[in-house]
Amino acid sequence: MLLVIDIGNSNIVMGTYEGKNLMKHWRVSTDSQKTGDEYGMLINDLFRYQGVSINDVSDIIISSVVPQLLVPFTKMCERYFKIKPLVVGPGIKTGIKINYENPRAIGADRIVNAVGAFEHYGGPLIVIDIGTATTIDVVADNGDFLGGVIAPGIVSAADSLVSSTAKLPRIELVPPKSVICHNTTTGMQAGIIYGYVGQVDEIVRRIRAEMGETWKAKVIATGGLAKMISKESKTIDKIDHFLTLSGLRVLYERNKN
Repeated sequence: MLLVIDIGNSNIVMGTYEGKNLMKHWRVSTDSQKTGDEYGMLINDLFRYQGVSINDVSDIIISSVVPQLLVPFTKMCERYFKIKPLVVGPGIKTGIKINYENPRAIGADRIVNAVGAFEHYGGPLIVIDIGTATTIDVVADNGDFLGGVIAPGIVSAADSLVSSTAKLPRIELVPPKSVICHNTTTGMQAGIIYGYVGQVDEIVRRIRAEMGETWKAKVIATGGLAKMISKESKTIDKIDHFLTLSGLRVLYERNKN
């Protein structure tokens, strides 16, 4: 059984695969202060609750955008699973060409998403990951990574608005029924959510214009808030909540030997 682990800024998402089948999956909050032992016990409890034994895990692959957690997770895998994990980073075989000035500087999650999306949907693609930061990346018809955009995530934007003003409250991120709002809460909801949808759609429009009229790309979205944004978006074609996990599985297959 393969264990895939994606360490993000806000959440850590994990899943177990038997071949190409995702059997179980979990999402926990990222805490850079936790030790490898604490994460080891947490994962052991999650496994036990779902009736999974850590002894059934034969291989592990990890991607991380939180550098300070990579060593604790690596040690956790070696101590609790007796496995040295494969880590997504420089030297790993991706099977694609990465068109970036410094490929080592690109976030592992962006490459993992590009690989997973191309494996499942073919190309060309625009891949949107709506997380703590939002990335909008372009995948060629042959699977190569062509570059993309990095923008503040919707939650980060909301937190920044509240922290930078004296009277604005924290709000729940749900779309209001009207864009002409009559109270502060719905006014903030409309501005943040519909403004964010407009940002996503405009960037996608500009990517398509830059690539040319004959370039027909499917737009795939993933991330915790992808469902909410896709309901309002005019450009998102499909949501894939497990895109990153799937991409990790594909990368493991390409590097297992």
